[in-house]
Order: sequence, then structure tokens, then C-alpha cells
Amino acid sequence: MPRPSLREEVVAAALDQFHLHGYNGSGVKDVTAAAGLPKGSFYNYFSSKEEMALEALRRYGIGREFERLHDRTLPPLARLRAHFVFLGQDVARLGVDRGCMIGNFASEVATQSPALREAVAAGFAWWINEVTEVLREAVQRGELGPERDLELLASSLVHAWEGTLLHAKVTGDMRTVDEFFPGVFDPLTGYSAGPVS
Repeated sequence: MPRPSLREEVVAAALDQFHLHGYNGSGVKDVTAAAGLPKGSFYNYFSSKEEMALEALRRYGIGREFERLHDRTLPPLARLRAHFVFLGQDVARLGVDRGCMIGNFASEVATQSPALREAVAAGFAWWINEVTEVLREAVQRGELGPERDLELLASSLVHAWEGTLLHAKVTGDMRTVDEFFPGVFDPLTGYSAGPVS
């Protein structure tokens, strides 16, 4: 049986390659070369490139640190804003040209792979649900009015974020990400905050 550490190296390399070059721009050979393994060893860990991409996508989601949304040391809207600030800082750290791997896969392989399309759709649905729960808590604590459509607000925030990253990727400019907060997040939620960082 293959050593788990080598599988982890393949997954880490796949995550990096898919995020940097996209699904179609990353082959099995690229991933195994990045992991320092012969191409033939790939099939000890995955049956197909698609299966590897599904695992990379899952790992990417883990790296978004969604548990921050449940950090009850902060009020709900501050916590939600901190979530998007973290995502923006991660974009700045990794490079704006990478964008969001979930969004990249959505635009690149939605018509090519039903399995990846379903995984991306499920990821977005889960994310929107998590944001909705934080917004629901904000209503309970009086930070938002009870008349708000929380699912619509949550999906609007997530979709606006993904559009922000697509625009930033095209322009190569982080200003679009910075503008998300005063232009989208704060007006939609009624949040009042100082600088982003």
C-alpha cells in the first residue's frame, strides 16, 4: 500500500498546480513532477485526474478556514467581515492571478465534468449556508433587521466576492478586493468598520 505521506505530496502538488494553471492547464505529469514522483506512480493514489481534482478542491475548501465563521469571540458581522478579510489576505499572499480555485473550476470545467460541477455547486451551497447562519445570528443579536432575506443576502455576498476575484484576476489589481468591503460588504450588511486590514 502506498505511503500516506507520498499521497499528501501529490495532493499538495495538485492543489498548487490546479490553482495556478487551472484544470485544463495541469496534467498528471505536471502534478507528479511538482511532487517529485514518476508519472506512473500517480495511479497508486488516484484513478484519474478528475478524482485528484475533486480531492484538491476539497483541500482548497479546508484552507479557506471556514471555522473562523464560528469564532464566537467576535460579534457575527465582525466575524463575517473577518472571514472575507482573511480570504482577501490569502489572495494577496498567493497572488491575485490565481483567483479562487472554486470560481476558476466553476468557469473552466462546469460543462466538462459533471462530478466537478456538482462538487463546485455543493461547495457554493455549503458556503452560502454558512454565511446565512452567521447572518441569522446577527439578526438574533440585533445587528441586522429581521425583515432581511438572509439567504439572498448571503448568496449576494458570496457571488459578489467571486465576481470581485474574477475582476481582480483579469486586471491583476488588488484594489478590486479592497473595494469589496466599502462597496459591497458594508452597504449590504450595514456594518461600520475602519480599514480592511
